[in-house]
Amino acid sequence: MSHKLYQSYKQRPDIAEHYDAICIGSGLGSLTAASLLARKGKKVLVCEKHTTPGGFTHVFTRNDYEWDVGLHYVGDMDRKGSLLRVVFEHITDKNLKWADMGEVYDKVVIKDKTYEYVKGLQNWKTRMKEYFPTEADARAIDKYVELLFEVNKTSKDFYTKKVLPDFMRIISSPFMNNGYDKFARQTTKQVLDSISDNEELKAVLSAQFGDYGMPPSKSSFVIHAAVALHYMNGGFYPVGGSEEIFNTIAPSILSAGGNILVGAGVKEILIENGTAKGVVMQDGKVIKSDIVISGAGVHITYKNLIPQESKPKIKHIDEALNMPQSFGHLSLYIGLKHTAEELNLPKANYWIYPNGTDHDKAIADFLEDYNNEFPVVYISFPAAKNPKFEEKYPGRSTIEIITVAKYDWFKEWETTKWKKRGEEYDILKEKLAQRLLEHLYIYEPQLRGKIDLYELSTPITTKHFCNYINGEIYGLDHPPERFTKEFLKPQTPIKNLFLTGQDIVTVGIGGALMSGVLTASAITKSNLINEIVKSSK
Repeated sequence: MSHKLYQSYKQRPDIAEHYDAICIGSGLGSLTAASLLARKGKKVLVCEKHTTPGGFTHVFTRNDYEWDVGLHYVGDMDRKGSLLRVVFEHITDKNLKWADMGEVYDKVVIKDKTYEYVKGLQNWKTRMKEYFPTEADARAIDKYVELLFEVNKTSKDFYTKKVLPDFMRIISSPFMNNGYDKFARQTTKQVLDSISDNEELKAVLSAQFGDYGMPPSKSSFVIHAAVALHYMNGGFYPVGGSEEIFNTIAPSILSAGGNILVGAGVKEILIENGTAKGVVMQDGKVIKSDIVISGAGVHITYKNLIPQESKPKIKHIDEALNMPQSFGHLSLYIGLKHTAEELNLPKANYWIYPNGTDHDKAIADFLEDYNNEFPVVYISFPAAKNPKFEEKYPGRSTIEIITVAKYDWFKEWETTKWKKRGEEYDILKEKLAQRLLEHLYIYEPQLRGKIDLYELSTPITTKHFCNYINGEIYGLDHPPERFTKEFLKPQTPIKNLFLTGQDIVTVGIGGALMSGVLTASAITKSNLINEIVKSSK
C-alpha cells in the first residue's frame, strides 16, 4: 500500500484546528460518507484507531503473504446500471476494477454432496432444478426467486425512511414500508418452510447464511433475500486486493483538503450544549468540526464515545445497547509457496456443512461445545480470485478458512497482549487450526504438505484490531426485531452527530457502502442516490 495516501497521527502531520466533518473509523461506511462530502467541497478528517485504514476492507501481511480480513467477494458488479457498481464508480472515479470469479462462485457441500451456485438468474434456477427435479421442488425454487425480488422491490421505502426528518417519517409511515415489514418480521426458516417441505432444498437455499451470520430460524428473511439476490449475477473480487477499495476512495478525500489519520484513536465525542462539536483524541488533543460521523458501530458509539452527561438525551440508548451482536469468528490465514495455478486453486468459495441439513442445530451444538463438529466451514482462495496477486507476490498463494466462534471461549485471555497470550491459548488455537485444515484437505487434497505457514485469529484478535465489543465482524445481529428499530438511522438525538456503517443499514460491503450514501444524504439534506445515478449517465 502506498503510504502517500494517508498519514500517521503519531507523526503529527498538519492537522487543522477545525474540519467540516470528522469521521470516526475508516470502514467503508465512513470512507463513502467522507468521499461524498468531499465531493461537495467539505474538508473531512478520517480518524482510524488501527495502524492500517479500511476497516474490514484492509489487508495484513506476514512473511511475504497478504490476506483480506473481511472482504471475500462482492456481488452485482457486472451489471452496468447496478446501484452498487454506480456508487463504487462514483466514489473511486472508476479507478476500482473488479475481477469476475467465473461461472461458479459458491460451492455448497452438505455432508458429501456438492451444489454449485452459478452466475445468472436463469442459470442458477436451471442448475437448482437439476439438483431438485421434482415438480414440487421446481415450484418452490420459482417461488423463492419471486420472493427475493418482492423483498428487493419493497426495500426502497424502508431505506428512504432512514434519511427522512422525524415528522416526515411519521406522516409517511402508513404509506411506506408495509410490504417490507411483512417479510422483515418473518424468519428465513418461516419463509422457506412456507414454500417447501424438502429439508435438503431448504438447506441449500439458505447456505449463504454465513454471509450475514445468523442461521435460518434466527435471521430475518429480508437480510437473507438481500444477500441471496446480491450474488445472483455472480461473485467479483477487487483487482489488486481489497486494499484497493481504500486506495481508490482516499484521493477524493485528500484532494478536498481532508486528512486520513491512522493510529488515531478517538477517546470521546465533544458535545457542547447538546451539539456535537468535534472529537477528543486518546492523547487529549481536541479537534473541532461542524459534523461528527461515527462509523464505530452503535454499541461502541453509545457506550464508549458519548460523554456520560449527554447520554440521557438519547432516549433509546438502553434499547440500542441491549440489541444483540453477531457471532464472533475464527479465521485461519494460510500461506503457500506455490502459485494458485500450480496448486489448481479454485476461484469459487466453499460453504461446507459437515452435519447435514439442519443449520440451526449445527450452530447451537457447536456454540455449546467447540469440541463438536464445525457447523459451517467457509473457504476462500483470494490468490486465485485476484489477477494481480502473483504480480505482487511471485510464487505464492493464500487461502482463508472461516467458522463461527464464541467470544467467551477466549475471554480469559482478553487482557493479555496480542501474540503473547500464553501457551494454553496457543494450544487451543493449534487444535482448532488443525481441525479446519483437515476440512480443506478433504476437498483440495493436493494441498496436504504444501502449506508454508498458517495463523489463526480469534474473536479477541478481532476485538484488538477492529474494536468491536465481542470481536464480532457483522456488528448488530439481523433478527426480525432489528428491522423494527427506527433509531437505526444516520441521525441521532445529538445535533450534528451522525452514524454510518453496517449497523444502520445491513451487513456486508453493500450495506456499508449504502450506509455512507444515506449518511451523506442526511447531512446534506439531498438525494445523493439520484445525483449519483444521474451523473453516471
